[in-house]
Amino acid sequence: MMTKSTKDIILVTGVAGFIGSFLAKRLLESGKKVIGIDNLNDYYDVNLKKERLENLNTFENFKFEKVDIADKESVMKIFIEFNPSIVINLAAQAGVRYSLENPDAYTQSNLIGFFNILEACRNHPVDHLIYASSSSVYGNNKKVPFEETDKVDNPVSLYAATKKSNELMAHTYSHLYNIPATGLRFFTVYGPMGRPDMAYFGFADKYFANDLITIYNNGDFENDLYRDFTYIDDIIEGIVQLLLKQPEKTNEQVPHRILNIGNSQPVKLMEFITTLEKAFSQSLGRTVKFNKKYEPIKLGDVPATYASTDKLQELTGFKPTTSIKEGLQKFTDWYVNYYKKN
Repeated sequence: MMTKSTKDIILVTGVAGFIGSFLAKRLLESGKKVIGIDNLNDYYDVNLKKERLENLNTFENFKFEKVDIADKESVMKIFIEFNPSIVINLAAQAGVRYSLENPDAYTQSNLIGFFNILEACRNHPVDHLIYASSSSVYGNNKKVPFEETDKVDNPVSLYAATKKSNELMAHTYSHLYNIPATGLRFFTVYGPMGRPDMAYFGFADKYFANDLITIYNNGDFENDLYRDFTYIDDIIEGIVQLLLKQPEKTNEQVPHRILNIGNSQPVKLMEFITTLEKAFSQSLGRTVKFNKKYEPIKLGDVPATYASTDKLQELTGFKPTTSIKEGLQKFTDWYVNYYKKN
């Protein structure tokens, strides 16, 4: 089990989550020491979170602590005990639609929790704070692709509002306390062991339950919703490339920046669904067709997401490359095997 060693530990919050677990695994495989925290809430299947953790517990350099980032005292104890050099804050209450049902969860995790992380970084200085923002901050932006310099003052969901707040809070703490910080606006992350509340995962569940899948586009195929679906491995590569590329303070500039991290090749929802059907057909060795029903777009949803990733590429030389076909095939192969479908 990992022992304490000064300033060579990476703290990953939300480590039992989709992105957090994949990132921790990649860091551990490269020889890094990782302390992971998570509150293991039941927003979705806790067994999936526990399985992700089991995969990480096989590494000697990994230590897990069950901690809620909304608990300031517990967060401070982690920083005092492990003295991390890099903090990657991925703990958050996710989901646009759920923010309509349970707004309290978003205030606790995304606002109070993130404030606690910033306070901990102020009192126990770190080399780099990387934190999760979201493409949802762009709201109903009509200009595409979305660039980091676009105005994002009109969020259309509480979730988006909390993520925009995170960016403002991080900027302020960077200004006041010289904390090098990078906010990442993630664009629709998908892949094996992903979040069951995401549409592609839900489509799979409903298909095997002989249920209809609901498509929120009014059946308008010409003006269909489209999303910048980004495969998990590309997200992880982008984060890893940024670890040691922290923003620097200058006379004119606060050491804080925002970066898009997306595939930069948006796909219409119906094309995505067709590709998912074909991937399941390949995984199962038989033709798969979803039974569909169409409804109006939901409150808080946005019609399009489309990332400009030029800034990320300039900084790191990295650009996501995984196609929807390749990424969904990996997901369906995992899903069929994990849930023992035939």
